[in-house]
Amino acid sequence: MNSHEVLKKSVSDLGVKSVAADLGLSTSLIYKWCQPNDSEDASGADNPLDRLARVYELTGDRGPIEWLCRRADGYFVENGPTLETDAIPLLHMTRRIVREFSELLDVLTASIENDGRIDEEEADRIRREWEKLKSSAESFVSTCEKGAYNQ
Repeated sequence: MNSHEVLKKSVSDLGVKSVAADLGLSTSLIYKWCQPNDSEDASGADNPLDRLARVYELTGDRGPIEWLCRRADGYFVENGPTLETDAIPLLHMTRRIVREFSELLDVLTASIENDGRIDEEEADRIRREWEKLKSSAESFVSTCEKGAYNQ
C-alpha cells in the first residue's frame, strides 16, 4: 500500500475537514496528501509518511520510526534477513529460536532472583533479548513464507 493510500484510509472515518481543522491545515493540503505523487502528472504532495521515510533514508536512523511505534503502543521489530536454507537447515533454525527464547528466560530469571524486582536496566536487557528473539523468529517465518523449506 502506498503512503497516500494509507493516509486516505486513515482520515476517511474522521473526515478530511475534521483532520485539517484539528491539525490547523487546509483541507486542500490533506486532500493532496491522499493523492498519488509518484509521477509527473500526479497532483499529490509529499505527505508526512513520505517525509518520515525520507528522513530515515537520509540518516539511516530508526529513532523517529521507533518513537512513532511507541506512540502507537508498539515497538519496531526489524525483519531479519531471509535465510539461505542451505546455510541454516530447518532444525538448526528452530533450535536457534528456542535457544534465544531460553536466553530471554535467563535474563528474566536473573532479574527476578536478584531482588524480586525488575529495575530499568534489567528491563532494557529484557527488551534487547526480546527484540533479538522477535527478529530471529521473523526471519524464520519470512524464509518459510518464501517457500524455502518447501522443497
